[in-house]
Amino acid sequence: MFHFSSDLNSINDTTIMLRLLMAVILGGVIGYERGRAGRPAGLRTHILVCLGSTLAIMTNQYVFQEYNVGDPTRLAAQVISGIGFLGAGTIIVTGRHQVKGLTTAAGLWATACMGLAIGIGFYKAAFFSCFLIAFATVILHRLDNMMLSKSKIMDVYIEIKRSTTITSVIERIKANNISIDSIEMVKASYDNNAMAAIMTLRSKSKRLRIDMIAYICAIDGVEFAEEI
Repeated sequence: MFHFSSDLNSINDTTIMLRLLMAVILGGVIGYERGRAGRPAGLRTHILVCLGSTLAIMTNQYVFQEYNVGDPTRLAAQVISGIGFLGAGTIIVTGRHQVKGLTTAAGLWATACMGLAIGIGFYKAAFFSCFLIAFATVILHRLDNMMLSKSKIMDVYIEIKRSTTITSVIERIKANNISIDSIEMVKASYDNNAMAAIMTLRSKSKRLRIDMIAYICAIDGVEFAEEI
């Protein structure tokens, strides 16, 4: 039998239901956006992370409250450090040296911290952090893309035929008013008979980044090129 209470700071039937329900709702808000973006850690993962961290610190608070022993923040510290294994699993490095999943990993860690705030009864911080995490993953993502689109510097992965010298490709790139800040020779991702390089390019004039990629792809001997 549940007994409802007006005390929202201690562990009682009311706060148990309230905090776990908040964990599902607020964790789901963050996970929904990640799921729509096609990330592997989506709605269910974020809900479970938030729910688990909420339950962990609630359990810690319950033990401290009922038995007056232990450190009420010990399990919280373990959650914050332990969530790293899950976040690391969402970060991948592709064959073309692209790093993906950093935002999702950071979002999982932030969601776990939000769950801790819910579990200990820090309701205002939990709601406000949910809003800010969603703001960072949705609104700032668009701003980040806009800033990148206007940047004159870009990293490009290029695969070149063995019959073509990389020097000739570099000369063609420079002839289009593009300077090369650095070049790193890497293993080709697709064609083992091709050479591959990662170049940091700097455009000396305003142009669309997609136009730069299209120009590089049109160079004789270049089999593949993409921004990374």
